[in-house]
Amino acid sequence: MSRESIYKRYQPAITPGEVNGPGYWFVFCQNRLLICTDDVNLKIPLISGPEQLNLSPTRTEYLGTLEGHPCYSAEVNPDAVAPPGAAFQDLRSLYGTLDEDIYILAGRALQIVAWDQTHQYCGRCGHKTTDLKDERARKCPVCGFMSFPRLSPAVIIAVLKGNQILLTRYASFRGHMHTIIAGFVEPGETLEDCLKREVMEEAGIKVKNIKYFSSQPWPFPNSLMIGFTAEYESGEITVDGKEIAEAGWYDSTHIPEVPGKLSIAREIIDWFVEHHSGNR
Repeated sequence: MSRESIYKRYQPAITPGEVNGPGYWFVFCQNRLLICTDDVNLKIPLISGPEQLNLSPTRTEYLGTLEGHPCYSAEVNPDAVAPPGAAFQDLRSLYGTLDEDIYILAGRALQIVAWDQTHQYCGRCGHKTTDLKDERARKCPVCGFMSFPRLSPAVIIAVLKGNQILLTRYASFRGHMHTIIAGFVEPGETLEDCLKREVMEEAGIKVKNIKYFSSQPWPFPNSLMIGFTAEYESGEITVDGKEIAEAGWYDSTHIPEVPGKLSIAREIIDWFVEHHSGNR
């Protein structure tokens, strides 16, 4: 995305070094993040540990440091109660209210919590797994199978036809929100192959002149969105009426309801509007 790298402030790590002072604790209860609410601005707890808030994590992971402060993820039981002056909130709802690097770190923490939660037992033989000290991985002590945090790569595409953009409305969407085409990469596919297949499957058209746009980690729960633009080549729009309810070409002055600014879809659509507003 069009932002400075988080690595200007954040240093990832697996094993903590000498820890001095409080740390950022990304505490999740059923995928909801603990936020301090007793201030003008919502904040991640900067504390010595969850016990300071009378919380007892079932598992924790070290994430590295942000401007010298250690960072941790933690998972608490579903019945955990937020302490006074704090609340558990859905991470999506916090976009724009948290510092951007803090928000990205929260997404990283959520993905690690989800991975740790679902890999407590070996996927091959079913035995209890153990943490490795020097790698972000869990290992089965019986069969040796190792599990690492996994990402699911997905492409998201803005198809342009002159000064128009292809927007679709997924049947699962509420209301009239439209977006650009996206889909997960299948085994054996390149990103370009996936892009062409998804556009053909969802809109029935061919594309050309594919160009990389940007990427976005999408921790809901573990995707990496890889954005592209492409030009219309041939075909007539055809939708199946099941996954895609409708699709059409829109110019910059007639953009319907689109996703919020959290998503790369909105970033690409905003880019289209900005660069095509005077060309009709």
